[in-house]
Amino acid sequence: MSLSAGASLLPDVRATYSLPMRTRFRGITVRDGVLLRGDAGWGEVSPFWDYGPAESAAWLRCGIEAAEEGWPEPVRAHIPVNVTVPAVGPETARRVVAESGGCTTAKVKVAERGQSPAEEQERLEAVRDALGPGGRIRIDANAAWDLDTALDRLPLLDRAAGGLEYAEQPCAAVEDLAALRRRTEVPIAADESIRRAADPLAVRRAGAADVVVLKVQPLGGVRACLRLAEEVALPVVVSSALESSVGIAAGIALAAALPELPYACGLATVHLLEGDTVPEPLLPVDGAIPVRRPEPTAESLAAVRADDDVASRWRARLAEMAAHVGVAR
Repeated sequence: MSLSAGASLLPDVRATYSLPMRTRFRGITVRDGVLLRGDAGWGEVSPFWDYGPAESAAWLRCGIEAAEEGWPEPVRAHIPVNVTVPAVGPETARRVVAESGGCTTAKVKVAERGQSPAEEQERLEAVRDALGPGGRIRIDANAAWDLDTALDRLPLLDRAAGGLEYAEQPCAAVEDLAALRRRTEVPIAADESIRRAADPLAVRRAGAADVVVLKVQPLGGVRACLRLAEEVALPVVVSSALESSVGIAAGIALAAALPELPYACGLATVHLLEGDTVPEPLLPVDGAIPVRRPEPTAESLAAVRADDDVASRWRARLAEMAAHVGVAR
């Protein structure tokens, strides 16, 4: 692809990876993406396949920032993180918490299609048992409930958890989040209403959230997230988009650069993958991940290299994203 007027070159595409998930999560069983290499280091571009080229362009901007610009200086050396518990049975939920690397906060997935409220309650009770009385539990419904369902479910799940730290995106509409927040004692966090919204500041204007969840790839990079955090002016939780450690490093950089970090972040998700793109993954120790930037090796990339069909699909997709960003390959 030739350079167009005002365009710059895309950083070198070094690898396309494909990693099975340990447990079905967000409806997927395999995670894949592209790794870029530039003067500043490695970057990841891994939008989910249900994202179109225009929405995926933000993910490419994040990867280019990581590879070509680098990130702001950190103001902290370790990032406290939560363990993420998928929509699994109670025994598996206990095991996930026990193997979390010392996390004392858990984010528990709820509103899984085909599961009953009783199954959600059992999962939360198991997580509370594994964490002990001092642990914190938050839930994530991924915008699956309408307002009436959320009003019905939240008290039940709050009791099952022995108290919820917050409920992440229980409803899709900002107006429903605002109404729910007025009628429940459980704090509300906004995720999709920020990262997939034409107007992410609508959440603040409507009084629809106590906390905002920022995901660095979908929002276009570390600097874009720092600007948004300043504009929203609510407490921030940095969360992952199920990246490999190359992508998680960008989330770590954002969490490290925020002026305040009152909550554990949702960046301990590499354990959900069967492998990683780097030999030393970003995993928690004593409930925190150190601020560092792991490097892939030829051996680590060879172990997770996608097959030719997947790599071909990503080449075509990257070209579509690049057209929206204004870079050339």
